[in-house]
Amino acid sequence: MSTSQPRQTLQLPPIVLGGSGFSYQVHPDPKSVPVSKIIRHAFDVGIRAIDTSPYYDPSEHLLGEALASSDVASQYSRSDYILMTKVGRVSVDKFDYSPNWVRKSVHTSLERLGTTYLDAVFCHDIEFVTIPEAIEAVGTLFELSTKGLVRYVGVSGYDLDRLVYVAHAVREKYGRSLDVVQNWAQLTMQNTRLERYGIPALKEAGVPVICNSSPLASGLLRASGVPLGTLGDWHPAPNGLRAAVKRASDWVGTQDTTLAGLALRFSVARANRASQNGVSVHTLLGICSINDIEENVRAVRSILLPESAVGDGVKNGDASVLRLKSVNEAVEQRDLVLFRTVRKILGDWAEYDFNKGQVKQDVLPWWPGLSAGISADVLGDWSALAPRSSW
Repeated sequence: MSTSQPRQTLQLPPIVLGGSGFSYQVHPDPKSVPVSKIIRHAFDVGIRAIDTSPYYDPSEHLLGEALASSDVASQYSRSDYILMTKVGRVSVDKFDYSPNWVRKSVHTSLERLGTTYLDAVFCHDIEFVTIPEAIEAVGTLFELSTKGLVRYVGVSGYDLDRLVYVAHAVREKYGRSLDVVQNWAQLTMQNTRLERYGIPALKEAGVPVICNSSPLASGLLRASGVPLGTLGDWHPAPNGLRAAVKRASDWVGTQDTTLAGLALRFSVARANRASQNGVSVHTLLGICSINDIEENVRAVRSILLPESAVGDGVKNGDASVLRLKSVNEAVEQRDLVLFRTVRKILGDWAEYDFNKGQVKQDVLPWWPGLSAGISADVLGDWSALAPRSSW
């Protein structure tokens, strides 16, 4: 399958609502959450994109009910917002990337979410399967995109090396680049590898849109520690990193801000700075309440300025998230002073990789010339790799 027809680019707001907040993974009772009111409030302030997954049980069910509710449907039509979901991850330790399952998963998500199309679908956590499996699943999604069921196709995961390799391999095999790639916890105050390595490497593979999920490293970078749902403490951060983050949080608390607020402002600013020359970077936020939205939007409005900040009567604190376009350099400079101290407190835990452990390099290499061609031998070597065990 090959196509050379120019494609439109997925248009996302600076921040995207992450549906994992409506799951048992991070919330003890997601069915008690007022999802319709949260979605309505998010849309009202300009967060008109949602990312979820069948794995985030029961997120898709709850979102479908919310989007059909009078709270949301009375004011917003389907074309007013972006819906993104995933395929392939069935449970904590079960994955199915087969064409039949991918098709079945997409149709199930359409039914749960009450829609006739999905704006974007990701292959979920591709580091847990072999590279050929991931490439084949992308091909199945490309087929579904020709039928109008899926508009944009992507892959997601933590392992940046795997994401980059698959992005190049997909373009080599199908003559079409991935539309979007989602990576988590690697454009944060603790780990900046997505900015230093991932974004340039993915851009080289022709990927126009990158989603930075978990700017708080899945709840690590906050005073209250990692979230606990019915799965218990699944977070991969070792105790030494957690202790260092606690010390950093205590210090930041003496500086008239919070670790979570500082971490979010940092990630959003860096994403904005990286959005240029044909690539855009967007931040995904896990949200469980209206208060989460208000706190997150307050932080984002403080670090980003609206496109017409002067002379239009709109105060920055009131601007829709959709209008926030450029970094507030005064806030950024104050934050960078705090950031440098936080990094000193983290010490050797700065740039710690949940996959690779301690990473010392300031600039990490990747496969040079990969886009020029991928040999069957290389793919064969990668296909023999055992999927990474779950956290």
